[in-house]
Amino acid sequence: MSERKIIHIDMDAFYASVELREQPHLKGLPVVVAWEGARSVVCAASYEARQFGLHSAMSALTAKRLCPQAVFIPPHFDLYRRVSAQIHAVFRRHTDLIEPLSLDEAYLDVTANFQNIPYASEVARTIRAEILEETGLTASAGVAPNKFLAKIASDWRKPNGQFVLPPQKVPAFLDKLPLGKIPGVGKVTLKKMQSLGMHTAGDLKGFGRGELVHYFGRYGYRLYDLARGIDERPVQPRAERLQISTEITLPEDIPLQMTLQHLPHLAEDLWRQIQRKNVDAKSVTLKLKTHDFRIITRSLTYSSALPDSKALLQAAYTLAQRVPPQTEDAFRLIGIGVSHLLPKNQQQSLWL
Repeated sequence: MSERKIIHIDMDAFYASVELREQPHLKGLPVVVAWEGARSVVCAASYEARQFGLHSAMSALTAKRLCPQAVFIPPHFDLYRRVSAQIHAVFRRHTDLIEPLSLDEAYLDVTANFQNIPYASEVARTIRAEILEETGLTASAGVAPNKFLAKIASDWRKPNGQFVLPPQKVPAFLDKLPLGKIPGVGKVTLKKMQSLGMHTAGDLKGFGRGELVHYFGRYGYRLYDLARGIDERPVQPRAERLQISTEITLPEDIPLQMTLQHLPHLAEDLWRQIQRKNVDAKSVTLKLKTHDFRIITRSLTYSSALPDSKALLQAAYTLAQRVPPQTEDAFRLIGIGVSHLLPKNQQQSLWL
């Protein structure tokens, strides 16, 4: 079978960059996308803000302490979704094999592309140029034979760059790759690896599959493959959903209680989507992804539709209490969704 050509496109500081596009007088300043308040967390930080140690998932209070001069802008998720739709329209000119990961990143399989461009690196350059022309925003790209390598490559020359990793260069690249660059290797896992004498993917490759499963559970199977650059997952276009959801991937693995700080703004964002689609929802689902990529979901179904965003948020907190204790309390993603959708006002609310 011929090698696949996979591109991972990742927008540069997406939320912050959109806000700076809308308010160009703030360019060059440390901009933070977050609500101000004791329970608020940072959704995004401009590259100027990152120089002060600010990053997404950090509490807004900590961000303000580290950078008192930071400019706080409340998030505008409807705007981000509109810009994301423009970006995906660019993707669709080149391939229909698109797997969105979030509003600002996606995998594209361009092995066979609509423009019949022979080199994936050229497809990536074209896509980035079209995004810049049509949105005024920069994107970084990784080009590789599979999704795992493409995602790592997209981070290699950020911002506004791209990195190509052809098959023949994969072994040498992995030999020197720091373990912290591997998706799913958070602080807890990295510390354990280092205690075993592992510092690079090359070191990881020296351990057998059985040893890795012994030390890291089922995640050990995946680590064995990743150390060898193996990732057979295809790019999977998402079918139209029968639910509405929103989620955030965290830049580092954090305990459950810290991930819950994201629930208020996730609930507000989800409620705006529900209102815009003019539907009622009776079921709520909480989604969590652990450090070793296990998905945990908990759901509730009510006898009548959720009346407001407060009820949605309370349902999410209730579901969080049902999450069983984890051996290593470290999560990399949190999201909430609603299903059992009906046209608005089709039924009488029983919440009153």
